[in-house]
Amino acid sequence: MEIAAPCVVTLTWTLHDAQGEPIDECMQPTEYFYGGDDLLAEVEKALAGRDPGFATTLHLEPEHAFGDYDATKVCFEDKGLFPAELREGMQFEGLPAGARTRGMPGDAMYTVTEIYPSHVVLDANHPLAGIALRLQLRVHGVRAAAQAELQQRSVAGPLLSLADGMDPGV
Repeated sequence: MEIAAPCVVTLTWTLHDAQGEPIDECMQPTEYFYGGDDLLAEVEKALAGRDPGFATTLHLEPEHAFGDYDATKVCFEDKGLFPAELREGMQFEGLPAGARTRGMPGDAMYTVTEIYPSHVVLDANHPLAGIALRLQLRVHGVRAAAQAELQQRSVAGPLLSLADGMDPGV
């Protein structure tokens, strides 16, 4: 079967920055919804019309991947608003109750980037924002999408998405 929207593609991939430093990999063949929300537009473009066995390496500039880094998406909040076991790298959906920063997206995923005695630095940028990427892909299979997959425009919903940049299984 040739890749055409909507369908499900089974891929393996490795992700490096532009200097060749490894970022992430998915070596276990994993399904993604093609023509929905699972894949970056540039990835879908490269896969269009291809068959199982196809392999390619894509160079993705930030504007074709996760966007440019936006310093206005960084804020400071009182450390007392967070759990005692707070660590750098922890992520929170939205700002905590009692947050003082205005104008920040309420539904964004915030990453704790620094912890100080009185405050915490939060970053709502995607972890790969501003980074040029090199993505190596291999197509292992293509199948018709199931009705549930068509409705949610994803195979695994929000937990597994190459468009989000990370495979939670790695």
